[in-house]
Amino acid sequence: MRIAIPQWQGRVSPVFDVASNLLLIDFEDGREVRRREVTLTATDPVKRAEQVVQFPPDVLICGAISRPLEVALLSAGVRVISHICGCVEEVLTAFRDDALTDGAFTMPGCCRRRQRGRRAGRGRRRKRDAHAPQEEKP
Repeated sequence: MRIAIPQWQGRVSPVFDVASNLLLIDFEDGREVRRREVTLTATDPVKRAEQVVQFPPDVLICGAISRPLEVALLSAGVRVISHICGCVEEVLTAFRDDALTDGAFTMPGCCRRRQRGRRAGRGRRRKRDAHAPQEEKP
């Protein structure tokens, strides 16, 4: 299995679309057997997906990612785990321990939280007359 993690200063890059370094980690029988870093240069979502698929990762663990880039990677057979933040080594350990999606590594202000609230009808609503013009008092 090959895992790809965009990194910046030892942490998961906050936005995959503009990340320049991709760490590739190969596992066999649950043990890490190889690690290398590659440079990403493409900025167009389709071209970036094509560039990533050349390596080819089974899983991409990343921070924020644009929808077109995510769809292109998914279409190419890459499993995408997005909105992840933290130290690369801790994220990698959590992934191996199947604990990555328990919330400890979820990006602050992640859209998943907003979407969950909206679907359940609990999104933020402003008061109807909070922004209504006020009548002047004589």
